[in-house]
Amino acid sequence: MKKKTETKENEEKMIAPSKVIKAMKGETIHFIIGLLCVIFGVYMLLAFTSFFFTGGNDQSILAHPDPGELLETENRIQNYAGARGAQLSQFLINDCFGISAYLIVVFLIVAGMKLMKAYQFTLWKWFIGCSVLMIWLSITLGFAFGGTFQDTFLYPGGLHGYNVSQWICSQIGAPGLILALLVTLILIAVFFTRETMQIVRKTLHPTLPLRNNKEKNRAEEKPKTEEAAPVNTSSEPVTDKPADALSDSGSGPIELELDPIENKEEEPHHDMREEQVPLNETLTVPAKEKKEETPNEPTFEIESTSEEEPASERGTLDQPYNPRLDLEHYHFPTLDLLNSYNDHEPSIDMEEQNANKNRIIQVLRSFGIEISSIKASVGPTITLYEITPAEGVRINRIRNLEDDIALSLSALGIRIIAPIPGKGTIGIEVPNANPRIVPMNSILSSKKFQDTTFELPVALGKTITNEVFMVDLAKAPHMLVAGATGQGKSVGLNAIVTSLLYKKHPSELKFVIVDPKKVEFAIYAPIERHFLAKLPDSDSAIITDVTKVVQTLNSLCTEMDNRYDLLQEAGCRNIKEYNAKFISRQLNPEKGHRFMPYIVIIIDEFGDLIMTAGKEVELPICRIAQLARAVGIHAIIATQRPTTNIITGTIKANFPARVAFRVASMMDSRTILDRPGAQQLIGKGDMLYLQGNDPVRVQCAFVDTPEVERIVKYISQQQGYTTAFLLPEPEDDSEGTGGSADVDMNRLDPLFEEAARLLIYHQQGSTSLIQRKFSIGYNRAGRIMDQLERAGIVGPANGSKAREVLCMDENDLSMRMNNLKNQ
Repeated sequence: MKKKTETKENEEKMIAPSKVIKAMKGETIHFIIGLLCVIFGVYMLLAFTSFFFTGGNDQSILAHPDPGELLETENRIQNYAGARGAQLSQFLINDCFGISAYLIVVFLIVAGMKLMKAYQFTLWKWFIGCSVLMIWLSITLGFAFGGTFQDTFLYPGGLHGYNVSQWICSQIGAPGLILALLVTLILIAVFFTRETMQIVRKTLHPTLPLRNNKEKNRAEEKPKTEEAAPVNTSSEPVTDKPADALSDSGSGPIELELDPIENKEEEPHHDMREEQVPLNETLTVPAKEKKEETPNEPTFEIESTSEEEPASERGTLDQPYNPRLDLEHYHFPTLDLLNSYNDHEPSIDMEEQNANKNRIIQVLRSFGIEISSIKASVGPTITLYEITPAEGVRINRIRNLEDDIALSLSALGIRIIAPIPGKGTIGIEVPNANPRIVPMNSILSSKKFQDTTFELPVALGKTITNEVFMVDLAKAPHMLVAGATGQGKSVGLNAIVTSLLYKKHPSELKFVIVDPKKVEFAIYAPIERHFLAKLPDSDSAIITDVTKVVQTLNSLCTEMDNRYDLLQEAGCRNIKEYNAKFISRQLNPEKGHRFMPYIVIIIDEFGDLIMTAGKEVELPICRIAQLARAVGIHAIIATQRPTTNIITGTIKANFPARVAFRVASMMDSRTILDRPGAQQLIGKGDMLYLQGNDPVRVQCAFVDTPEVERIVKYISQQQGYTTAFLLPEPEDDSEGTGGSADVDMNRLDPLFEEAARLLIYHQQGSTSLIQRKFSIGYNRAGRIMDQLERAGIVGPANGSKAREVLCMDENDLSMRMNNLKNQ
């Protein structure tokens, strides 16, 4: 017992310094230090400025102060910064660097702003520049005002400048000092900007044309063949990351009684990238004058001129298309919008691990099973014990002891993996007594997430070995999420959406959200103009009406067909190749080509839709799941009823990526994963992810509703598009192959005339508008629209745009109605 106490005390002593070091590196400490630097810089600025007006009066007191005089209240110091400000000014200005001491104030304020993250500065460059310039200016002022050094209380160059200049003059003379100062000034200017070299060349050779570096680079690249500028086709966001994101740390596999504990810690990574520079600058080269001189002939000159191209057109042709320029001032959400939890830090209870190890060995020995080694991998909520059985032990004997081991450990959710794929060991998963939260902050700040090259990165959480678990939804390509109520399904969906919001620009990604419960995803409504897609004339982009779901899914099928037509015309196989061609301006927008954003369909409570609409919902979903991957449309469906009539064989065949939270029975687990295991999870975000042969156990990242609200508010307050991404008008199945030609005008719908007045009032023909205003089904609204088209009141369908209204007013409508009655 004493040995255990000493071990715990030693561990606490080792952890304490690491916590202090981590606290010193934290964002809060940096902010406080930066604020102090700014405040002290302002204080020095006040003291220096006051020194010019009050330094003469304060000099007699500061030169020979009586003992304790400066500490008294009535010290007769007139400097606005008090006695200490007067002393600081006297020391730095007169005794040191003179007026150039103001550069210390400049550097303090710049360093403070950098630490507070108010601005981004290259701190080492500012330090070197301010230091060298301060010394140079001090020597220059000391040399220039050396003759009047004793005539005033103010020494412009300070004692440093005066003494150094006098010493240099004694070595190389006054002309040599002047030349040295001039050369030093040129070198300092070259350090700040290379354009100084061009200015010096122009000074030495006045006829030399002055060109900046950008123009020089244009002139050098002009003779080369035209090449597209480098394009960043990856899905990584361009944004500034916090300089001190929380570290993503965790403990890796540990071997009990054999090897010391191994800790895996994944450092946070900050993705700092340069913004794209528009290539709209052109180098204007004047045409050469042509001169021909012939004896006895007057001089004849021809000056060739050419029309100047508009700068916008030149830039449009030269630079690649950048879809992010539509919202060029958009900023990605920052990590400080997410909560950080102290209990997510790696902490291994060695007493618990040793106790579990001893119980496992004792139970196996009681049944005559010997093992040669045991190793533990401690995760956030689960510990994986890997045991190596002795020679001659059959795996089935250990697999059958699952309930006995659970009884011995008094634990819920024991799961045996026999054997572990790729290893010669058997795994026993045991829940931790004190599970830890996996905050979304630690996942998104990890280097793995920041450096990912996935098109649609979805960060789900951490594995048993504390590694960040991510999948690429573009390769999944569709995901099924299922689990019992209250086991973390909604949090998992929010984690998926959050990770995509942190990585994708609004021009690159759109969401179609179906929420039959009306409350789960209403939180995302404010970002409608940034990330959401909807049908034309829909009131809200969050679809809560079941009748609207069928239209939306049919509209997505139409969008999918349109995209395949564009891919066929462009000669591309998938959306990535197509967008790369469009970015490099190989496709003409006037021929209908456009940049295609990814579309992610999220359907919550799929079971309710199946019960309400049945095949009308299942068929378009299956069609999208089978074909839409190549054109960038991906589906995520979730349900809390994993039964065979909800998750049918067709759905399972087209949704290879599956996420299973805790379920009630083995049958439900087999319905989701085609194997048992989900019934042994412990809940609260504990899940199994299956894509391939073997499921991976993951603790889902936790993102709370207030965190999502802050992210949504941060995005919604920025500039957005004028409307949500409009999906095309869905095709009406009732039209058949003949379209409006097969419409029976002898049996007009009772709402025909009212629908005509509605469209005339709004001056746009939309089936969804008729459906919404009259609360009728989509098929009936489509038949009314066909009759209106046949009557000449509206024009033909125009893709995703509303139909043109051909009838201008009610008088025109009355004439058309009379003609219909007389026919």
